[in-house]
Amino acid sequence: MDLSTIIGIGAAFGLMLMAILQGGPLSIFINTPSMLIVFGGTLGNTFVHYPFSDVFDAINVAKKTVLYKEISINDLIIQLMEFANKARKEGILALQGAMEDVEDEFLKKAMQMAVDGQEPETLRSMLNTEIEYIQQRHDKGADIFISIAAYAPAMGMVGTLIGLVQMLQTMDDPAAIGPAMAVALLTTFYGAVIANVLCSPMAGKLKNRSASEVLTKTLIIEGMQSILSGENPRIMEQKLHAFIAPKLRESTFNK
Repeated sequence: MDLSTIIGIGAAFGLMLMAILQGGPLSIFINTPSMLIVFGGTLGNTFVHYPFSDVFDAINVAKKTVLYKEISINDLIIQLMEFANKARKEGILALQGAMEDVEDEFLKKAMQMAVDGQEPETLRSMLNTEIEYIQQRHDKGADIFISIAAYAPAMGMVGTLIGLVQMLQTMDDPAAIGPAMAVALLTTFYGAVIANVLCSPMAGKLKNRSASEVLTKTLIIEGMQSILSGENPRIMEQKLHAFIAPKLRESTFNK
């Protein structure tokens, strides 16, 4: 569970709600025509831009902004070093038994490929291809939210124009000016909230998550290639430590 996402969205909406309630009831910010224009128009534009399957896949990818288990790079390096020592002492086939305690599916797949006798370069090539496709899926999900962040304010502006036209058409009826002005202003408000409080931050979080996941998987490839090559554990550890900041590095040889 990613608390930063929950706290961030909660704080943004909470502070906006406090500001709204300071000036009047919440009901004045609820307008059905404005919602239809912004939410309906944004959804429609998104479906025009992307196939249904891509939009629904993006919703699943969006779960990573909240439901995400952070992997400790140091713990992963220590685990890979244990596998390296085990393989040097007992042979690469000894990793078959160690796979039972591995939770990460990518690492488990890399270990299975090593046990099956894949050459180091073949293992790297196949797993790098998988990383590329994972990154493409993640990037597509983030791009959809970036597109929504662009469409929502645009539909807000469309709603503003509709409201202004309606207001100008009813200048002789003071009672009709208020609802038309509400449509004009609230559509812009809804569009700005969707874009700047939800979609743009979520797209940024997804890109960060993708970069972190790619880094972790690349480290796994480096580690498994070193194990298959029979590399000296100290050299392997130095190579893996290059993936993290110097102040975060923990050597298994100093314990």
